[in-house]
Amino acid sequence: MAQGSESFLAELEWRGLLHQTAGQGLGDHLGAGPRTAYTGFDPSADSLGVGNLVPLSIMRMWQRAGHKPILLVGGATGMIGDPGGRDAERNLLSEEEVRHNVECQTNSIRSLFTWEDEDPKGGARLVNNVDWWRDLSFMNVLRDIGKHFSVNAMIQRDSVKDRLENRDQGISFTEFSYMLLQAYDFLHLYKTADCTVQIAGSDQYGNCVSGMDLIRRDAATHGTDADSFVVTTPLLLKADGKKFGKSESGNVWLSPERTSPYAFYQFWINASDDDVSRFLRTFTLFPREEIESIEQEHAAAPHQRAAQQQLAEYVTASVHGADELARVQAASGALFGKGDLRDLDAKMLGDVFADVPSSTHPKTELENDGVSLADLLPETTLAKSKREAREYLKNGAISINGQKATPDTRLVTSDLLHGKTILIKRGKKLWHATQWPQ
Repeated sequence: MAQGSESFLAELEWRGLLHQTAGQGLGDHLGAGPRTAYTGFDPSADSLGVGNLVPLSIMRMWQRAGHKPILLVGGATGMIGDPGGRDAERNLLSEEEVRHNVECQTNSIRSLFTWEDEDPKGGARLVNNVDWWRDLSFMNVLRDIGKHFSVNAMIQRDSVKDRLENRDQGISFTEFSYMLLQAYDFLHLYKTADCTVQIAGSDQYGNCVSGMDLIRRDAATHGTDADSFVVTTPLLLKADGKKFGKSESGNVWLSPERTSPYAFYQFWINASDDDVSRFLRTFTLFPREEIESIEQEHAAAPHQRAAQQQLAEYVTASVHGADELARVQAASGALFGKGDLRDLDAKMLGDVFADVPSSTHPKTELENDGVSLADLLPETTLAKSKREAREYLKNGAISINGQKATPDTRLVTSDLLHGKTILIKRGKKLWHATQWPQ
């Protein structure tokens, strides 16, 4: 029996991650020994988004329960695109674009699991469905796969029916066929990797069940029975009803090239009090007792944001590593006066202040005696006039690179951070970045 397998479904339910299952006797099946499950990712972008952490977290729980996870990146299905949740045809990506996206997405996944080369029996496996689809001819697909599908049933699937009812758009045969591809992926992994469970979002339920049906029908042609199962997760919305996975700056990605580790960390730190408990249950592997303890601590002193801190530390370290988390925390400390801004490297400094107002000034003004801060402030977002600027300076409300300024402060070349930036702050939170190019 797989360690903890009998409680896997119970854990999903407690964490709010169990939406629907298909297949008779799933609990007994999991309890009878280590099992293999897969979940898939659509390489429509060169990074996974934070929403993809839901199935990734579940697969980590699956592995912790003693089972084997398979992570499938759809190099073949990505050439077509899933019609689900869309009211118009996708723009098809080129083979080169899909191949690039597959490579980038797999890099995002690697840090999250123990892999087969470390643990041949229980380690995770990473697969690309183009590896088996490239060997299938169109005639093979029609004869060996298509014959098991009823068009009558296919057009009843929500993802298809919604598009058929849209006279302006309709659905192409290409996207209509997506269901066959996903179903065959399940059959292929069932046959070659003894994969009996597919885990997916609730919007994929119809496609997943089609895979179960294909496995059953294929087995029947050989005079045998076949057990397969589906587990789906609910759509994750924030407490305000908005879609999870976006910040004020847009989508939040796992790739550091798309979303900096600092911005990624801040996304979790800024989780609302109404969301943080659910996020802890969804995105961390903390045991139930620890999560409930964090929730109690947070309820007693929500202003300290201990729950958000634990959440941000865990997810950032999982995705970007412990060293990157330490750099991010040092930068966050410097931002709030608990460190020296001069200790931040140029990239981190740029990441931290990427979204603050900025202005550009001639670098020559900093030469010799430099420029009066009182004269400069009205050119920023921190003061409307020289009189207001002098008042702020007199009251000690202005700081330069974290150091208090006075009415007599002048900015000179030595104030530049990495030779190009001077940071000005008013009060505790209002920042302005002045840039001084050559």
